[in-house]
Amino acid sequence: MIKTILARMKQGHRTIKYPKEPPVLPDLFRGYPELHPEKCPPDCRLCVEACAHGAISQEATISLDMGKCLFCPECADACPHGAISFSRDARLAANRREDLMVTAGEERRLARALEEKMLSLFGRSLKLREVSAGGCNACEADVNVLSTVVFDLGRFGIQFVASPRHADGILVTGPVTENMRLALLKTYEAVPEPKIVIASGACAINGGPFINSPEQHNGVNGLLPVDLYIPGCPPHPITILDGLLRLLGRMEG
Repeated sequence: MIKTILARMKQGHRTIKYPKEPPVLPDLFRGYPELHPEKCPPDCRLCVEACAHGAISQEATISLDMGKCLFCPECADACPHGAISFSRDARLAANRREDLMVTAGEERRLARALEEKMLSLFGRSLKLREVSAGGCNACEADVNVLSTVVFDLGRFGIQFVASPRHADGILVTGPVTENMRLALLKTYEAVPEPKIVIASGACAINGGPFINSPEQHNGVNGLLPVDLYIPGCPPHPITILDGLLRLLGRMEG
């Protein structure tokens, strides 16, 4: 016991100060995409061809779908003109699927707070049931780490619970495989009304690398009404935390 106390004293305060202070992100972190269509030569489609998941389109101008994007560097590496890069901005979550589309010159649409009635119910205490609907465990791991002392999700009144009957909503990871479809729908039905649905990760949003496979449903969209989309493969814990806090009206800017 004495050794444990001494170890904790040596470690000091481990909980990050986000959102009061900017987060410390890893050197290889890739966040919000930055697009520069003015750098694209006519008829150049190198970035489009480099993306194996169809996240990039180039019609009137270049655009990137964060719901499909795995945030790999393939498109940026393929472009010799610097038309695509990834910033270190971890704020990625949105309320609507279409708001995940990034187009140069268009206004960025971050996640907004729930409507007043829902916010009055969940703004200070939100209980979520996580459903791993065929995920690889990467998204699940980054969700689980939010409950550690570093992120301390409970200080915001947000907790993950074991039973959907004790939950205010569900957080879904994975592409929703056929084997998990019924389990997901039953879990959603077991959550008392009113309730929310959060799709976390590229798989839950659009199928991720498994898009259009006959063994899965390209994510939760189309099966359940989604209140918050959190892109990434997997989303960084800060990205998830930021999205949750925005949904609860705890963030500005």
